[in-house]
Amino acid sequence: MNKVYILIGVPGSGKSTWTANQDWAKDCAIVSSDRFIDEHAAKEGKTYNEVFDDYIKIATKLMENHAAIAHANGKDIIWDQTNTSAKSRKRKLAMLPGYEAIAVVFNTPNETDLATRLASRPGKHIPDHVMSSMINSFEMPSIEEGFKEIWIAG
Repeated sequence: MNKVYILIGVPGSGKSTWTANQDWAKDCAIVSSDRFIDEHAAKEGKTYNEVFDDYIKIATKLMENHAAIAHANGKDIIWDQTNTSAKSRKRKLAMLPGYEAIAVVFNTPNETDLATRLASRPGKHIPDHVMSSMINSFEMPSIEEGFKEIWIAG
């Protein structure tokens, strides 16, 4: 049975770094809207923030298409987004019938570490009020959502 690993954590919590450090993940489809936004920004000679508002809807469609292609080809998937709400996770799991779902949870770093991590991403700034909202509305995943396993990655 194919697997989907739903990464769950605020920006800067280590999701993309964790994925890059998993040898087994090299054969997985990495589904992420950030990838498409980064590629578009580079092509335009702009920063992530400069293209985000105009490109996020297109990047989301491209990401969903990438997930559909991976599903059609029977590939394991790592879904690298914040996925901090049960509602967002439910929508993604519905797109992947027949997949065994594993939640991979990333703890929110302390304020100093988080600020350092976010500052290390030039051209990609998340306003404080947006980060606070994500942190305060974070919902831990549960087996009842459809996950076979819940891993705590960091």
